[in-house]
Amino acid sequence: MVEKRQPKSIVIAAVAAGVIVVGLFAALMSGAFAPKAAGGDQQAGVILAKLTTPTIPSAMALGSDSARTTIVEFGDYQCTWCMRFHKETRDDIMTNYVDTGKVRFLFKDFPINDLSDRASSLAAEASYCAADQGKYWEYHNELYHNWNGENTGWVTKDSLRQFASNVGISDQAAFGQCLDSGKYASVVRDNYILAKNIGLNATPSFIIIPENDQPQLLQGAYPYQTFQQVLDEVS
Repeated sequence: MVEKRQPKSIVIAAVAAGVIVVGLFAALMSGAFAPKAAGGDQQAGVILAKLTTPTIPSAMALGSDSARTTIVEFGDYQCTWCMRFHKETRDDIMTNYVDTGKVRFLFKDFPINDLSDRASSLAAEASYCAADQGKYWEYHNELYHNWNGENTGWVTKDSLRQFASNVGISDQAAFGQCLDSGKYASVVRDNYILAKNIGLNATPSFIIIPENDQPQLLQGAYPYQTFQQVLDEVS
């Protein structure tokens, strides 16, 4: 889902397969990511640490910790285009880059589809309740496998408990208590604030962070070939 278009003035790099790739140096933080920017070292370090650290320890990154490139996806479990990325593109990235040790992959919540029922945030909170029992990525995948539109009512506490059963959560009572208590509400909110603070306005958004190069941003459910071109260029 896109809230608004990126201003043309921030587009500083073009174009893979007809899709704009935005450099984060100028586009998102006005140079804060630049490691040698005057006065920006501390801010850059804080931002990069937040981006490249799992939201909670049990929601661990996929791939090798020694990978030289990190992808951080900011997504919403109700988002149509997030589901499309998950269905059409993600597996190829996993097979060719994550499983081979080239890329480390994290997911952070950007629940921009929230209405009064906070369904997107609730789904994200449930993923961390699942992480408490070692099932973060299984639950993450289960949410997208059961996707049924944006704000159509498919995300409820009952459905989230069923998804927990589907992925083999052993302590259903603990999962339900976690969900009912709002244990991870502030964690999900912090991810949303992080996304906003670095200038994101759409889901899915992918920040590609090479070890020795400037981060790049891809906004949208791009085909695998676009990710392939960007990843091969930065590595």
